[in-house]
Amino acid sequence: MREHIRANLDAVLSRDPACRSRWEAWLCYPGLHALLLHLIAHRLHTRGFVLLARLLSQFSRWITGVEIHPGAEIGQGVFIDHGMGVVIGETAVVGDNVTLYQGVTLGGTGKERGKRHPTIGHDVVIGVGAKILGDIAIGDHTKVGAGAVVLRSVPPNCTVVGVPGRVVRREGQRTADVAGDLEHGDLPDPVALDLARMVQRYQELEARVVKLEANMQSGDAKID
Repeated sequence: MREHIRANLDAVLSRDPACRSRWEAWLCYPGLHALLLHLIAHRLHTRGFVLLARLLSQFSRWITGVEIHPGAEIGQGVFIDHGMGVVIGETAVVGDNVTLYQGVTLGGTGKERGKRHPTIGHDVVIGVGAKILGDIAIGDHTKVGAGAVVLRSVPPNCTVVGVPGRVVRREGQRTADVAGDLEHGDLPDPVALDLARMVQRYQELEARVVKLEANMQSGDAKID
């Protein structure tokens, strides 16, 4: 457990430039507090003290704003930034060195039993307000953009954005006509891109109609 705690503490220091010391991380980061309390709750849960584990997780939710079911499996070096509104379901599995921003949900899609929550690989970044739902897998080194809703499994080394989520970069190569880099704060919006294409096509058709009308008035019905 000591190694686990040290890894989570180091994750805060290495990934948040606002954190200037270990004392600041210990005292001022609710995401870290939630993960530490989850370590205890998870051990109680696996030993059969289910009600006590749930009570501890509810206490953690009350003081941190992060809701983690004690049955969830969470790796080392996980960083929950800000944390408010993060929800991690009972059968979720989170790998090592994962970063979760506020409002992230690792949830189910209904009242299924058994494995019904996502499995998140190692070194994954999940942006603000993203929802990953169902018994799906998110591959290692994948980025999930802010506000994305992911309902299908994603291979490793991908970038996923949009509602529903779709892969726009895989193994460093673009899979869609997107502009700009793919850092967490500057991920493309596929819906906006589609709307822009529609507007462009509308303008092209409108210009053709105007040209056709002008040709018809001049007696020449030809159009390029």
